[in-house]
Parts: sequence; structure tokens; C-alpha cells
Amino acid sequence: MKQSFIKKHGSQTLVHILFWMLFIFVSLNIFSRYYWKENPFLQYLSILVVIVYVNNFVLLPFFVKKKWYIPYVFVFAIISFLATQLYCNVFAQCGCSIMKCLSDYLWQTLVPLIFFSFFWVLYRFIEKQAEVEKVKNEHAEMELKFLKSQINPHVLFNNLNTIYSYSIDKPKETPELILMLSNNLKHVLYESNAETISLEKELQFLDNYIKFQRIRTEGVKQIFYKTEVISIHEKIAPLLLITIIENAFKHSTLNSDILISIKENEGVLNCICSNDYNKEQVTTTKFKIGLQNLEKRLQLIYKENYTFTIDKSEKFTVTLKINLK
Repeated sequence: MKQSFIKKHGSQTLVHILFWMLFIFVSLNIFSRYYWKENPFLQYLSILVVIVYVNNFVLLPFFVKKKWYIPYVFVFAIISFLATQLYCNVFAQCGCSIMKCLSDYLWQTLVPLIFFSFFWVLYRFIEKQAEVEKVKNEHAEMELKFLKSQINPHVLFNNLNTIYSYSIDKPKETPELILMLSNNLKHVLYESNAETISLEKELQFLDNYIKFQRIRTEGVKQIFYKTEVISIHEKIAPLLLITIIENAFKHSTLNSDILISIKENEGVLNCICSNDYNKEQVTTTKFKIGLQNLEKRLQLIYKENYTFTIDKSEKFTVTLKINLK
């Protein structure tokens, strides 16, 4: 925080110093017929500095806050006119007419006023943009956390239901299920907090989930699960694919097939999930909410680097393609 403050105000101070050095050099050596020691511009400079910084720290913030842009232009013009007349008649004592005075000396008042006004507006715009970007990032982070929180309890709830039913019907298989659930909980509690994890860890989580579903839907649904991954070390956002797969199990009809294909090649991941479904359920909110949340996450994380399609013809088929690079 302190370093960013120093960096920000240090750069502004440097610009101010460089401008005044250049402005004084040009005024005294190029556009002046006076010698350095007797030049009235040096006397007027102190007043000019006061005018410039009163404009920057008082007038500009006040008029911009009130959005009084036209009145500010009039005030700006009056200050420039009076300052030039002061320089011409009091310091330079040239005895010129008003128009001659303005044509000869107005630039010396206008140049720093216009430059530092523009500089103030530019920095204010940059600061506003930084604030907007910060708010957007915080909003995106909060939304991602909210969407993750909707996913995690749902996965846990399904797994606990499976263990409960097996503890009654097949108690011998319960310990293995508990171990699998432990691994899944570890993934949900720890890995999902990271922005990205290895594809290997995400696939291990999906493997465990599908093992649960094979047990749960035995004799009711057939599962065809296939993975072809070239690089298991590619990074992916956690708990992304589970929504598609879980949706297939949740909404597929009895005595149906569920086809799941996950392929990765050269950093491009393709996930295709297909299942039979009840077409009357597609319009319900419960059917849509999981996939809608998934698409929101994809938009926030991968922006233009993904395609997400849903085909509702013969089967309900969800296709997701992500560029992981």
C-alpha cells in the first residue's frame, strides 16, 4: 500500500518538476527579450504557481464534483485574462493595449493552466478506471465463491445418501465408500479454494464420483465413462466438470445409458456428456440452475476461451470445450 502510494505520487511530482523546468527554460531563453536577472517573468512565476495549484486543488475538484463545467470554463477564462493583465501591466510594464498584451503574454498563463488541468483530469480518469476494475474483480471473486458454495454441498449430499443406503443394504462395502468420500471431501475443502488445479487431481475427483454413481445406479442405469488425457499436468478451474456429469445422473431417466467422454490434447479439453431425459423436465428451474451456474463460472474464468453447447434432440447432450493454455 505504502509502495503504491509513493510510486503514484512520485511519478506525479516528477512530471510537475520536469514541466516547470522546461516551461521556465523556454520562457526565459526563447520567448523573452529580457536578461535573466531583470526578467519580470521570474517575479510573476511565484504568482503563476499559486494560480495553477489553486486551480488544481480547489477549483477543478469543486467544479467537477458539482458538474459545473460551463461555469468552470468562464472562471478559467477570467483567471487567465486577469493574470495576463497583471503580468503585462504590473510586472512587465509594457504599456501595451489589452489585445497586444493578450497576444504576447497570454500563452505564459494558459500553457501551465491547461497542462496541469489536463494532467489532473487524466490522473483522475486513471484512478476511476482502477477503482472500477477493483470492484469488478471483487465482484467476480465473490460470485465465484458463491457459485462454488452451491456446488460443494450438493456433491456431498449425494455421496452421503449413497453411503447411508449401503450401510443398510451392503455394510461390507461401506468402508471403501467412506474412504472415497474422504478423498472427495479433501478435494472440495482444500483443492477447490485454488484458482486452478492439475487436471490429474480433478479427474481423480470425478473418478471417485462416478464410482459412487456406479454403485448407486447399479441395475438401473448404464455408465460409459472414458478419459483420454495427454497432459495430466494441465491446469483447470476446480469443480467445473462435475456440474455436467452430476446433471446427467440427476436428470437421466431410469434404465438409460449415460455417456461421459473427457479428452485433452495440446491444452484443449473436450468434455461430452449425454443421457436420456424427460423432455417435460427441461423447462423446470431445477433442471436449468446447475448448468446456468456453470456457464456463469465459465464466463468469469475463461471468457472467450471456451465453447459451451446443449443439444436437446434425441438425447440431452452437453458439450464443453476449453482452451486450458
